[in-house]
Amino acid sequence: MSATDRSAAFRVVLAIEIWERFGFYGMQAILLLYMVQKLGMHDTQANMLWGSFAAITYAAPVVGGWLGDRVLGSRRTMLVGAMVLATGYLLLGLMSGDAHSLFIGMATISVGNGLFKPNSCNTVNIIYRDEPHKLDVAFTIYYMSVNVGSTFSLFLTPWIQQAYGWGAAFISCGLGLGLGICGYFLRQARLSAIGTAPDFQPVPMRRTAVISVTMLLAIAIIARIFESSSIQGLLVIASGLLIIAGWIVLYFRVASHERPGLKIIYLLIFEVALYFVFYQQMVTSLTLFTLRNVGKDFTLFGLNLFSLSAGQFQGFNPLWIMLGTPLVIGAYNWLGRRDADLSIAGKFVVGFACVTLSFVIWWLSARMSSTPYVSPWWMLIGYGPLSIGELMLNSLGLAAIARYVPARISALMAGCFYVMIGFAMYVGSMVANMAAIDNTGGKEADPAQTLMIYGSLFRDLAYVAGAATLIFALLLPIVRKWESAHARQATGQG
Repeated sequence: MSATDRSAAFRVVLAIEIWERFGFYGMQAILLLYMVQKLGMHDTQANMLWGSFAAITYAAPVVGGWLGDRVLGSRRTMLVGAMVLATGYLLLGLMSGDAHSLFIGMATISVGNGLFKPNSCNTVNIIYRDEPHKLDVAFTIYYMSVNVGSTFSLFLTPWIQQAYGWGAAFISCGLGLGLGICGYFLRQARLSAIGTAPDFQPVPMRRTAVISVTMLLAIAIIARIFESSSIQGLLVIASGLLIIAGWIVLYFRVASHERPGLKIIYLLIFEVALYFVFYQQMVTSLTLFTLRNVGKDFTLFGLNLFSLSAGQFQGFNPLWIMLGTPLVIGAYNWLGRRDADLSIAGKFVVGFACVTLSFVIWWLSARMSSTPYVSPWWMLIGYGPLSIGELMLNSLGLAAIARYVPARISALMAGCFYVMIGFAMYVGSMVANMAAIDNTGGKEADPAQTLMIYGSLFRDLAYVAGAATLIFALLLPIVRKWESAHARQATGQG
């Protein structure tokens, strides 16, 4: 495949990914607030429901990856996933108003994400499989580009909610993804040579019927799980333990020359998963902190520049990612020209240092504020390092799978990657509940009290992130040995 064909195929995947992120992050911006403000859920219930939703949504790609590898093909499964996701957003909008409708919509989104996410990533892997030196840059560009959709949606969807209501906001997420699906159909010929083996074979009608029925059954089961917090916790913990057990079995089943790469990817996935404990705070504790203890008016020298709602503050994350990506790519290229490029593990250490800085900023903002309401500029500044850390960690986690994992199990490992992220996000919701506020009966909490509660949480998270940075830095010499062994095996010198 020529460089032009690769670029054209890459742009098709980017386009549908941008619209998929538009839908998902638009939903994310308002879903927790919908639970608390519209349905009247307690902070603890809303946080854990969101955590369970995140865990199942990120666990589902294990099955989606298998379907892409072995049954439908990555390209087909990605498209089906986009359609199911759009349906989920529309269900949230058209059926909004009670918890049961919420569970059905969330379950549909979980299934759709499981089909879409591992296969869109694996399609990028396939496009650049023969050019591994371009993978880090390709996935960094990929990560920046998809944040275009999420930035627009994170600012737009809360505005639609305030102007036209919750239902209209959720429906806008589905319609946006619908536009992306239409665009994909218009340009799908550019991906005609891209895919896994099943993509190039017809799918029997019987298999299509079985898959359709199975998806409907999965949606019903997941919706039932969302109704029971005890079932949610057990399943999330079981999924994490199952993945770890599966990794152990896989390690001893693969050829010896493939084991150094697996050891590296296991460690890196753990590091990315730990990052998502902190990332989950954006949707939970940081959003509620913004709702209760952050001013919404951005002023400069007494001049009111603009105002944002609590949900819109999440838009700072992809905004910083887009601003930071050219700087990060420039740094990678500058180091590469001097043969001083950091390893992926080294970049992960830098990423955790950035995470530490963000929570230090938010902790100090709460501690030093002279009123119960923190300046919104602190939130804007704090999102900067956290977002750069995401660039260093999450986007390169996908590239690491392509680099260190055998091609025959790359989609499956991408699915495992998302399961561990989901497990971490559930843990992140548990952490957020350390700052849960009693808002039962619609009563307003004392802002001075909630400021102290959130400040203590951010301080503890800063300590944990700092300790993780130090530990991962101390592990770098061991990872270098694994990388050397992997490189020798890859070149046939081992």
